[in-house]
Amino acid sequence: MNNEGANRMVRPAVDVSLLILRMVVGVIFAAHGAQKMLGAFGGAGLAETVKKMGAMGYPVSVGEFFGGMGLIVGFLTRFSAASLIVIMIGAIGMVHGKNGFFQQAGGFEYNLALIGLLAPILIAGPGQFAIGRFLPLPKSKQTGQVIGPLE
Repeated sequence: MNNEGANRMVRPAVDVSLLILRMVVGVIFAAHGAQKMLGAFGGAGLAETVKKMGAMGYPVSVGEFFGGMGLIVGFLTRFSAASLIVIMIGAIGMVHGKNGFFQQAGGFEYNLALIGLLAPILIAGPGQFAIGRFLPLPKSKQTGQVIGPLE
């Protein structure tokens, strides 16, 4: 049995799902990073973040903000998703893990949920609705996919 027709019908749903997923998790991280890096939305800003977190405040703030923006527009999405997963694992290991699972007690429930949102983006890529797809970048002759991590 040939599933090619069924796969063509499912692919737009996957692309829209990845777009929604990227937008939601991207906005969460960009806003959270803007709090840490720019002091937006009632955040402390970079100086206070570095005082609180030490030198790790720099890469975490920049990673959250620009990683979120990358997810929103679909540029370097797999790199952004991987970086944000590493940041969340670090947050669990350094801050939230000792408080148990539940968020009410300061636990890692929220961090784990964010990792769960990022994993499909890391695995599947950004989908068709990503700026990386429209840039004049080198593409594979066999698959038509962008060569390199810019999607």
